[in-house]
Amino acid sequence: MLIKPDVNRFAKIRVLGLGGGGTNALNSMISQANIQGVDFVAVNTDQQHLLASQAQTKVQIGENLTKGLGAGADPEIGKKAAEESLEKIKDVISGADMVFITYGAGGGTGTGAGPIIADLARKIGILTVAVITKPFAFEGTRRMVVADDGIEILRDKVDTLIIIPNQKLLDVVDKNVSLLEAFKLADSVLTQGVGGISDIIVMPGLINVDFADVRTVMTNAGSTLMGVGTATGENRATQAARAAIASPLLDASIDGARGVLFNITGGTDMTMSEVDEAAKVITAQADPDAQIIFGAAIDEKLIDQVKVTVVATGFDETRRRYVQISGEEGQPKEFLQESVSSPDGQIEEDEFEVPTFLRQ
Repeated sequence: MLIKPDVNRFAKIRVLGLGGGGTNALNSMISQANIQGVDFVAVNTDQQHLLASQAQTKVQIGENLTKGLGAGADPEIGKKAAEESLEKIKDVISGADMVFITYGAGGGTGTGAGPIIADLARKIGILTVAVITKPFAFEGTRRMVVADDGIEILRDKVDTLIIIPNQKLLDVVDKNVSLLEAFKLADSVLTQGVGGISDIIVMPGLINVDFADVRTVMTNAGSTLMGVGTATGENRATQAARAAIASPLLDASIDGARGVLFNITGGTDMTMSEVDEAAKVITAQADPDAQIIFGAAIDEKLIDQVKVTVVATGFDETRRRYVQISGEEGQPKEFLQESVSSPDGQIEEDEFEVPTFLRQ
């Protein structure tokens, strides 16, 4: 029987929620998921909103600048607030091996502070992943422009960037679904991603993968897909693999990935044939020359169930290579498709990305 080791001996993961949306996302993760070996940190300029966070650690930034109020949807305020409190932030993230940063792009605190915090984390050797949301179309052109500008600044500050356009929620949820349930779906992209990485690091495997493998695939990776799929019954392995690479919420697809790490977990009844079936689904869509890191583990709690976790990277490099070979300035259609991640995928957003009159 496999014995689960002490989580504290493994890589330390911290999830930082920035601004209103980021702290809301943390609350969703904390209340819905039991994720091992992860510390949650809420970071905000708004003292009142921060006090409502369920995170173990709360960090108020820019006290002198904002006097405990929010950033007023101004990223410059968020940036200056992070710069003012840089030592405080450093104290909180020091000792971490991996940091997830989540917020809603287009707001003030997250958009401004995100790149500053990400840059600090990378400079002290932490694997840095940003999971952010883009505004709905009805939030207006100005907020979308602010979001896009902020994303471009952030892109060069992180190892890995995962983007969830909130507009896609309208495409994937029933029109009768409540606003709260719709945002829980978006939050699930982050939750499943963090949980999947945690499982890879903590769960002992028959074919083992660990944090060193995660770092290999995700360092300087650019746009990334992180997905988790589960399935039961007939063809469960194939269905779980397809689910892990096929979430309509993300802004990346596994097509042409240059780096792929995937882990397959099942009960004691999982067969070698099922492992092979799941692997074929995933590798068939990656670049032929992709670096593939594969793991398999047995979890006796998974009764008649298979879970597949996928981290796929290197899309930006593949696109550049394709354009150079074809001599075209525009990107080919097949490389423009919107993101794909696990239906169980997870992620979050700054202020729930709702209209101004609904925001605090």
